[in-house]
Amino acid sequence: MQENSIKPYEPEAQKKPSLLYQRTQALIGPQAMERIKGKKVIVFGAGGVGGYAIEALARSGVGTVTTVDFDVIEESNLNRQIFATRQSIGREKADVAAVRLKSINETIQAKYATEKVTPENIRLFLIERYDYVIDAVDDLKAKLAIISYALEKGVPVISCMGTGNKLHPELLQVADISRTQGCPLARAVRKGLKEMGITEGVRVVYSEEAPVTEGISEDGKTVPASAVFVPATAGLLMAAEVFRELAEEKEPLQKEDADR
Repeated sequence: MQENSIKPYEPEAQKKPSLLYQRTQALIGPQAMERIKGKKVIVFGAGGVGGYAIEALARSGVGTVTTVDFDVIEESNLNRQIFATRQSIGREKADVAAVRLKSINETIQAKYATEKVTPENIRLFLIERYDYVIDAVDDLKAKLAIISYALEKGVPVISCMGTGNKLHPELLQVADISRTQGCPLARAVRKGLKEMGITEGVRVVYSEEAPVTEGISEDGKTVPASAVFVPATAGLLMAAEVFRELAEEKEPLQKEDADR
């Protein structure tokens, strides 16, 4: 044995620099990558839309991702929701999301809450501590509460409109809420926001595609029919908008920009 042959134990993972975000950094540069790693995003809704947004944020290097969803995974979610597997049925979506994010990036701050959002408790989610808010819930009152509170606190927000009963993801687009048309949920959101004195300045993902069907009956109530394509694409579109803005430190879309 030679004099300097005794070496401290260093796991292979610690010897090599992480390649996790190497290709992302090649796209946006090292400074933008460092900015992304320091950003905090809160996502309301971890279903067909929100799940893909959450996944994309983690895979893109966002340092803190908080998932808010009160629901549990059911068998009917398997056809379109990324966190839904046979093994996760019956588990809380937000908890499953946090575990999955840690399996992608062990250093990510993966936080979660399992409360249902209401106008009365929206302040408890501390939106003002985040750099961006993603609204992917389908409850109108919760959606209005999330959007209005984010605007009140000056936190950029992007919201998803209806993705059910649709089959064409290529028809999705990003626009100010004031420019939406042909989407029943967007119409309801516009009306609700107008009653709060808000008519513009909210970026949304929506589609003008006419409904393929009126939905299906499930447990005595009508629910939207849905396949993976449109909600997943909507979630990825929202994540991409957030990622680009945070990486470039751009201001979110304003009305004067939409008019150009």
